[in-house]
Amino acid sequence: MLSNLYIENIAVIEKTTIDFRKGLNVLTGETGAGKSIIIDAINAILGSRTSKDLIRSGCETAFVSAEFVEPSEQAVTVLTEYGFDLEDDTVLIQRELNVSGKGRCRINGRPTTVSVLKAVGVYLMNIHGQHESYELMSPERHIHYIDKLGTLTEDLAAYQQTYRHYQSLKQQLDQAAYDEAERERRLDLLQYQVDELEAAALTVGEDEELSEQRTLLENRERIASALNEAKEWLNGSEESDGAVQLTESAVTSLSDISSVYSEADRLLERLQSVVYELEDCCSELTDLTESTEGEENSLEAIEDRLDLIHRLGRKYGPSIEEMLTFLDKARQERDYLEKYEENRTALTEACQQAYRQAMQSAKALSDKRRTTARQFAAAVKEEMTFLDMPHVTLVVQQENCPLNQHGCDAVELLISTNPGEAPKPVAKIASGGELSRMMLAIKNVLADKDDIDTLIFDEVDTGISGSAAEKVGRKLKEVSHSRQVLCVTHQAQIAALADVHFKIAKTVTDGKTYTAVTPLDHDGRRQELARIIGGVEITKATLEYAEELLRQRDESQQGEQP
Repeated sequence: MLSNLYIENIAVIEKTTIDFRKGLNVLTGETGAGKSIIIDAINAILGSRTSKDLIRSGCETAFVSAEFVEPSEQAVTVLTEYGFDLEDDTVLIQRELNVSGKGRCRINGRPTTVSVLKAVGVYLMNIHGQHESYELMSPERHIHYIDKLGTLTEDLAAYQQTYRHYQSLKQQLDQAAYDEAERERRLDLLQYQVDELEAAALTVGEDEELSEQRTLLENRERIASALNEAKEWLNGSEESDGAVQLTESAVTSLSDISSVYSEADRLLERLQSVVYELEDCCSELTDLTESTEGEENSLEAIEDRLDLIHRLGRKYGPSIEEMLTFLDKARQERDYLEKYEENRTALTEACQQAYRQAMQSAKALSDKRRTTARQFAAAVKEEMTFLDMPHVTLVVQQENCPLNQHGCDAVELLISTNPGEAPKPVAKIASGGELSRMMLAIKNVLADKDDIDTLIFDEVDTGISGSAAEKVGRKLKEVSHSRQVLCVTHQAQIAALADVHFKIAKTVTDGKTYTAVTPLDHDGRRQELARIIGGVEITKATLEYAEELLRQRDESQQGEQP
């Protein structure tokens, strides 16, 4: 449940902290005092889109934080999936708004995104207000009420898996539906691309090897000169001996004394090894010199090959690996188009089979919805009858429609509020007060299906008064026995039933508007209820009536205790 809400610089609220409790929490106040701002702040915590206009005039930033204790199992699961650990079974959500549009979000101190707030928020709180009125008047949303009551989530997921498979095959079939001329044009292009790449006979790494060869050929004269010079230093010339001859002379000199001077013998052996090594180097130099003496047109051939690779690269990919991948795909598509009729027949059969499977799953889901729809209509009618709408008739119209992500059903709620009138779409019949009560009735029917601990009813009493308001209050009180309920109301009969009552008041100081949220004690509640009943002027009679409402509430609670 929501245990604490802190708001800073949101519209007319400079700073306020609200400590909510279990049971029924009621917020009242004069029109324009800032009740809707509390809901706006909570919506921000739940990841709703916000406007910089929400930031208090003259401020650069605004801040909202909400602390939730003992979140539901489903909420914990979602938080864990996003990598958030719970400390002391508590969730702290914070959101900072900035006039620049760059806000920040945190969950338990860790940065996150607005989309994550939205994903988590739906399992923490449910706001029932004007938005839900629009949802109730949107027929495409009605199917979700039936699925929720019937706990058809798994059935819907199973259907959607078969539907996605069918959609995938249908998309492939649609893409394959070439006309003959287009298919021939595509085949010609593919064949040209395959021929061009196959004729090139590309091999991975050859461009790098050719580049190295080109570098050698471009420096051929310089390399040959250096090799010949090195050979001359080793072999010598007509004018002078080289390193080989000079080392051999040293060997001859030492040989003359090796028999009489043992130290020279060891050195002689080493020099002889040097002679062998130098002769081997001479041999390698000769081989290298010969290898550089290629044909005059070798460089031109390499340049032509590299130019071909470059031209192909501009069309088929910057690397040889990518060009070969392109070639493989082009061959596959060419082969597919060449076997077009055969492939289309097989794909058509697979698509038809997938459609039959999806339709079978959709019809099974539809049958369960039809049973659930009757239960839903009866349960909502019973709730609405209690809420002073005894003549209401509610029908769940379920008609077949083409397969879509929800199945094969078009579901719409039809309602009649007067005897003898045929049920018609909700948007055409229900008044504001009737719509509010219908929303509360649906919420009560679905309450046990929602794994949500906190429900917020924003002015659910719109358009009603008297006994209807009293019954709405009793129904809200009933819901609050198993869940925390927050309710913004203008009705004294509802406010009197609260377990905790907050007054929202606006003041003007030094030309600036400030809103404060204050929990009321018994006397404070009596004064606020009298204001709601009588308006600006509080009389003795309104105070006595307010006291009577509170007394009745206390007696009712005592009667509920075992």
